Amino acid sequence: MSIRVLIVDDHPIVRRGLRSLLDQYPDIELVGEAAGGPTALELVERYQPDVVLMDVRLVGPNGLALAQRIRRSPSKARVIILTSYDDQSYLLRAAQAGVHGYLLKSASDDVLIDTIQAAYKGERRISPELIGEALEQLEMLSRVQLQVESGLSEQELFILKSIAQGDSIDDMARALYLSERTIKRKIQDILSKLGATSRTQAVAEAYERGLL
Repeated sequence: MSIRVLIVDDHPIVRRGLRSLLDQYPDIELVGEAAGGPTALELVERYQPDVVLMDVRLVGPNGLALAQRIRRSPSKARVIILTSYDDQSYLLRAAQAGVHGYLLKSASDDVLIDTIQAAYKGERRISPELIGEALEQLEMLSRVQLQVESGLSEQELFILKSIAQGDSIDDMARALYLSERTIKRKIQDILSKLGATSRTQAVAEAYERGLL
């Protein structure tokens, strides 16, 4: 069975190049092309592609907004973002939109075909050049989640880091423009939230949880 592919890109030369490439693979069938959002959604509904190759910047809704709309639609199409933009915010939003691939247009033909075949099977792929950025974002999101679970505010986390660095209460008070009494109260709140009985134990617990 062929993998049914729809191309969505507002540059005719890009669509032509992708069409020429995909035509070389007997297991891939190009079912349609679109330059922008409204037409893309219409073609997704009409042809029910397995995979949609889509740029981020398009006429009308951008590719990430379209990916979200396709995901919410009855279509089972998997979206692969094929773009020139390696911006971290795009990468994060693409993940939130549930895309199955994020490739730069500099990717080799083999990488693109492998990503199409992987997406068809429900697997996810990302351009090798972007793996470092993706891991950084994953680490950042993990830290945010850990902080939420701990119940610590940004200010309390700052105080906890200051304690770990050996800063004095006076140092913390001056850095946060708070009184020493307020800092001491906040330290007690931190100990309570981490289930610690001392500052040393609180720091150790924070490291154990990955907060520091």
